[in-house]
Amino acid sequence: CIDAAAAGRMREEILAARDELDSIGGIVECGIYGLPAGIGDPMFDGIENRIAQIAFGIPAVKGVEFGMGFAVAAMRGSENNDPYRIDAETGEIEVESNNAGGILGGISTGAPVMWRMAVKPTPSIGREQQTVDMDAMENAELSIHGRHDPCIVPRAVPVAEAAAALAIWDALLEDAAQL
Repeated sequence: CIDAAAAGRMREEILAARDELDSIGGIVECGIYGLPAGIGDPMFDGIENRIAQIAFGIPAVKGVEFGMGFAVAAMRGSENNDPYRIDAETGEIEVESNNAGGILGGISTGAPVMWRMAVKPTPSIGREQQTVDMDAMENAELSIHGRHDPCIVPRAVPVAEAAAALAIWDALLEDAAQL
């Protein structure tokens, strides 16, 4: 986490969950910079599709969003659209916002590709939990002993980066093969 104060609060939450024999989840945000415009496909091989397919292959991932993600459902098109303009000094085209997360219709826009994945709390916790004894066909309590991670989110950061790198590399290879 690049924000030291936020990192401190995260650490406190993780330690509190550990002390309570519980766990917490969280969100990993990943940015891809320098991807040229025009990479991807408007259908099944789009940038979102490729990243999401790999991200959902990570067992603890329960959600993926790009750009403003679910927040766009509450926006109007005029708020969500990313306006483009020419920079007066450089003469280059630039985007004023990045609500789309650097992807339009599955194709990279040249803006940073921004995506997030939701990571669930670790299910194996030190607290007793309700379950069913299938041999006896009766309610039972489950007690898991051993080491428990109160939060696996920090471990998921390099996994998210690797997922994104694989997806982008795959898209770049396919794009080069079409030339």
